Amino acid sequence: MPENQQDPRDSFEERLTTALRDTGDGFTADRAALVAGGQSRGRRARLRRRAGVLGGVAGIALVGVGGALLLPGGDGSVEEARTPAAAPAPSATPRPVPSYSGDDLLKELKGLLPDGRFSGEGARGTGPGLPPNAHLVYDDGDGPAAIGIGFDRVEPGSPEVRELTRCPDETLVAYDACSTSRLPDGSLLMLYQGYEYPDRRVDTKWWSAQLVTARGQHITLSEWNAAAEKDAPVSREDPPLTPAQLTEVVTAGVWRDVVDAIPENPKGLATASVDEAPPAVSGERIGALLTRLLPEDVEVVTEGGQEEEYAYAVVDDGEGRSLVQINVQPGMTDGLYGSAETLDDGTLVSTEQMPGEKGGAGVVMWTVDTLRPAPASLRVVVSAFNSGAQDRPATREAPALTLAELREIALSPEWDALAAG
Repeated sequence: MPENQQDPRDSFEERLTTALRDTGDGFTADRAALVAGGQSRGRRARLRRRAGVLGGVAGIALVGVGGALLLPGGDGSVEEARTPAAAPAPSATPRPVPSYSGDDLLKELKGLLPDGRFSGEGARGTGPGLPPNAHLVYDDGDGPAAIGIGFDRVEPGSPEVRELTRCPDETLVAYDACSTSRLPDGSLLMLYQGYEYPDRRVDTKWWSAQLVTARGQHITLSEWNAAAEKDAPVSREDPPLTPAQLTEVVTAGVWRDVVDAIPENPKGLATASVDEAPPAVSGERIGALLTRLLPEDVEVVTEGGQEEEYAYAVVDDGEGRSLVQINVQPGMTDGLYGSAETLDDGTLVSTEQMPGEKGGAGVVMWTVDTLRPAPASLRVVVSAFNSGAQDRPATREAPALTLAELREIALSPEWDALAAG
């Protein structure tokens, strides 16, 4: 489970949720199963934000913000964002940055859209408080469609940038199209064409564009083929803007000025040291250890994960594919969910068998959740499914690993050594 996850049942939710849930007061983003591994921006990113690392515009620290940059080619190859050259020293009299009201944002958004009718408008400007956003219902004559745009800052060149601009792992979620490209100015752009519910329980389509500039300006543009993100009937076959139009709108220069106008510490958060957060564990190392700890009678069909704290493997013991996923998170203080057993060394262990919640017919999820005592406070959570993907039908009666085998993996002392570096 990715960082910030409190319930093992929410394993694949939220990589893009943070960016999208601020696109408008009328939209409540729920990105269940949208991305492989979920969100790795967490304690460290929040602490860096609070310390003001993300607040500067010209002098943002070059640290990191989450996923892998997929460039056009279709083979899933990854390219790291190059660290930009140091910004020139600011002049003695920096250029004033204008502020933008909610009405300003709506005016700019409507001016960038093709001719049509607008309703259901709402927006929040760049003053103190939550990040700015704008949303409306747009009708070009083919049916109403919800459109929203949101703004934020991220750390240039960081893992979070890669996460925001990485296409979901098709092993874990199905979608129609996705691509990531680097623009001439060094910005990264992801275009995604999927569904509000990846399990297709309803046919609401969700298309989005994620733009992260070389200076860390982050703009998220989303659209649906319904008048609302959720709980509204499908009103047209596709969202109104084509990928080319999404690109044109999200890359408009005015949006970068909007991000620049966001106060450096808009929520008035107290500062904190980055050193307060324990170092994250590499997802690659987690995946390597997971495959070593798997029972000998299973074959690894495919594997993957995210840059930090999460990995998965799809295994087959001859009776069908089974997804196994794991999160390894140091410095966790939250208790486990449900009743927990306390071992002699103080480690808490909780087990659960429950139906899958990502839409796959007949899918079940078996989980062992463990929390080592302080000072390590290492949380290791291992889950197995009776399908190769949560949102696809069961391929077998039960997961390939038993609860006893999951428990043995979660309690392995090798995780303590891995987390210790």
